[in-house]
Amino acid sequence: MLRKLGRLLGQQVGQQARFTTGCRTFSSTRALRKDPAPQEAHNAPPRNILVEKDKNITLIGINRPQQRNAIDSLTASQLCDAFANFEADDTSPVAVLYGVGGSFCSGFDILEISTDEKEEISVDILMRPEGSVGPTRRQIKKPVVCGINGYCIANGLELALMCDLRVMEESAVLGFFNRRFGVPMLDAGTIRLPAMIGLSRALDLILTGRPVGSQEAHDIGLVNRIVPTGTALGNALELATCLAKFPQRALIHDRNSVYSSAFETSTFHQAVQNEVMFTSREIIEDMQNGIKWFNQTFKPDTTHSWLKRDRSMADWDDEEVAEAAAQKEKLKQEQEAALAEAEKQKQAEKSQKKSKKVEEKPAESVEDKPKEK
Repeated sequence: MLRKLGRLLGQQVGQQARFTTGCRTFSSTRALRKDPAPQEAHNAPPRNILVEKDKNITLIGINRPQQRNAIDSLTASQLCDAFANFEADDTSPVAVLYGVGGSFCSGFDILEISTDEKEEISVDILMRPEGSVGPTRRQIKKPVVCGINGYCIANGLELALMCDLRVMEESAVLGFFNRRFGVPMLDAGTIRLPAMIGLSRALDLILTGRPVGSQEAHDIGLVNRIVPTGTALGNALELATCLAKFPQRALIHDRNSVYSSAFETSTFHQAVQNEVMFTSREIIEDMQNGIKWFNQTFKPDTTHSWLKRDRSMADWDDEEVAEAAAQKEKLKQEQEAALAEAEKQKQAEKSQKKSKKVEEKPAESVEDKPKEK
């Protein structure tokens, strides 16, 4: 009797297990679960924008790799929020914008613009105050470095132009491919691009919509660095770290002055006035502190030494790296001195051998001399 009951219970458990496995949920077992997270997670919006901190650098990633990081309205809203939070974060001086997966950004998600039934264009999406793919219609208050991989096209390229510096992988491709579909540029690309590369080159890229490789993009000033494939984010982060190590008030002053000269002034005199007006008491204090540091660090008889030292911007304030650089310079000088000493010894040995040969040469006898006629 007990054996039959055990077999019966075993069959029921097996059927319940099969039913649970096939449907992934089971009404009787769902009631026993204490964690209602799956239902909440199902209702939560997807995280299309990833935000994290690497020390004091804010990393902002576009996270729609299945769509080659095309940006829909939800993603654009999350991206605006991410940059607003970055601007309000006093502990983070620089941000890095990148694309998750194989591409940086393929522009606006065109499939969202039209409905399946009437195929009517929703102009409201394109006319958002900040921009259709993010905060592209305003100037971010702090520096942003962009890491470009894969495709960076259409509005995605306009998003990259919003950044201050662009690091591009050697296999990446830029271009206004929206030209092929009759979609205009509405994210400030027609304003920023001519200021960066000149009117003629900007018209070439905008009107033709042709693809642009990394070497050409670097040659015309569209990107600032070319890096190996797969290293855009790492190199962009390194560049951002370089900027973050400088005194920020003076850096922001110069940055604002450059943007003002490029977009807000019509004469040289006005640009100079703006440059002076951007200066504040805090900037002057930072400048005085920097001059004191320089005078304490480099004396009149050693000012040439820091020019010889091989150091990058990121190493400027890093004592450990500076010490390593000094050690490297010392080793280099010792090697050069050893080579010079070896060369000197080699020359001495040659001279000694030459003089020895002259001494060993037998003197000509009188008889061997030719007789005078």
